[in-house]
Amino acid sequence: MTDPEELAEQVREGDLRIHELEDHTDSDTAAEARRLFVERETGTDLETIGDYSFPAEAADPNIENMIGAAQIPMGVVGPVAVNGAESSLSSGTDGGAANGEHYLPLATTEGALLASVNRGLGVIRSAGGADARITKNGMTRAPVFRVAGVAEAAETVEWVNENGDALAEAAESTTSHGELIDVEPYVVGDSVYLRFAYDTKDAMGMNMATIATGEACEIVERETPASLVALSGNLCSDKKPAAINAVEGRGRSVTADVLIPGELVEERLHTTADAIVEANTRKNLTGSAKAGSLGFNAHAANVVAAAFLATGQDEAQVVEAANTITTMDAREREDGTTDLYASVSLASLEVGTVGGGTKLPTQSEALEVLGLRGGGDPAGSNADALAEIIAVGALAGELSLLAALASRHLASAHEDLGR
Repeated sequence: MTDPEELAEQVREGDLRIHELEDHTDSDTAAEARRLFVERETGTDLETIGDYSFPAEAADPNIENMIGAAQIPMGVVGPVAVNGAESSLSSGTDGGAANGEHYLPLATTEGALLASVNRGLGVIRSAGGADARITKNGMTRAPVFRVAGVAEAAETVEWVNENGDALAEAAESTTSHGELIDVEPYVVGDSVYLRFAYDTKDAMGMNMATIATGEACEIVERETPASLVALSGNLCSDKKPAAINAVEGRGRSVTADVLIPGELVEERLHTTADAIVEANTRKNLTGSAKAGSLGFNAHAANVVAAAFLATGQDEAQVVEAANTITTMDAREREDGTTDLYASVSLASLEVGTVGGGTKLPTQSEALEVLGLRGGGDPAGSNADALAEIIAVGALAGELSLLAALASRHLASAHEDLGR
C-alpha cells in the first residue's frame, strides 16, 4: 500500500498500530502516514519535521515510529591542532592517533559556544598545538548473578579468575572485531558482579559488549553456582553518573594538554596564567568538591555533546563524558615569565566511527570532514583520533571559559554576541 492518507486513516480507526506501518509500505511512506496521523490527532503542522534530506530507510536501524527529523544547527571549529609539530610538551615524540590539524563539526543550540571554543583553539594553535593521548580503552558490561551466599560467591570468583581464556573464547565468538580485555569480579552479599571490558576497535561497542557478555554468561552459569539475574547490573555503568567510570574509565580514557606562553595568555585571553589557575582551583576543583560533583570542570560536556550530535554518537553517554577533570598550573620560566599549563582528562569518552548513528547521512558527512569516517587502519585508530580531537576541543572550551571568568568578560561576551 502506498497511499499515506489511507494508512493514516487505518491507524486512526485502529485497524493498524502505529508501529506496524513499515510492515505494509516503504519507510518514507510509513513516516509520512504516521506524520499525517499525528498532525490530525494533535492539530500540529509538522511540515518542518517532515522536511529531511535522507531516505527514511537509512534511519531504520536507529529509530522506531519515525515521523521526520530534528534539525539542529551545525557549525565547525578549528583547525584543531593535535600534537602540533612545535608543541612545547611533545619533545619530538610520536603523535597520537589524531596527529595534525582537523576541523571539528559541532551541533548545538547554545549561542556563543562555538565562538568560545574557537577562541580557545586559536590560542592552542598559536602555542604550537596540544598533545592528546588515549591512556586506557575498554567498553564495559557488568552482569549481576545470584548465589546462595559468600561461599558460592567466592567459588564463582575463583572460577572466573582461573578461566579468563574460556570466557574470552566464548565472548569473542560473537564478534569479528571485539576483544575481551579483562573481567573484574565484585561481590556484594549474595550478588556477584562481573565487569567485562572489551576493546571494540572503531565501534563505540555497547551492543557488541552486551552480546559478547551474554555468551560468556552462559559458561559462568554452567560452570559455577551463580545464576544470571540481569545482563546489566549497573556496575558497567552506562548512561548515569558513576564513580567507577570516573576512576576506572569506560570507553576511551583520554587526556589533552598544552603549555601556553604567558604573553599569549595576556594578549589573546586578556588575563594572566595566575588568574586562570586561581579561577580553576576555586571553581572547578574546590567548588566541584563542595557540590559533590563527579566532574571537576567548567563545561566539558558542552563540547562533548555538540560533537556527539554532529558525529552520530550515543548522546546519553555525555553523562559519562562529564567525568572530566580540568587542571591548570602556572609554570615560571627562567626569565620570570609565567606560562600556563592546561589539561583535561576525560575518563569515560564513549565514541565510535562505525555503527550506530555514525551511518546516518548527516553524521557520516561530519565524520568525513574530520577524515575519520568508517574503520581505521589499524582498527581502532579512527575512534582513537576522534576521542583525541574531542578532548582538545573540550580543552579549548575550558580555556576560553575560564579566561572569560578570570577577566570578568563572560557576561559581556554573551551580550556582544546577542545571546
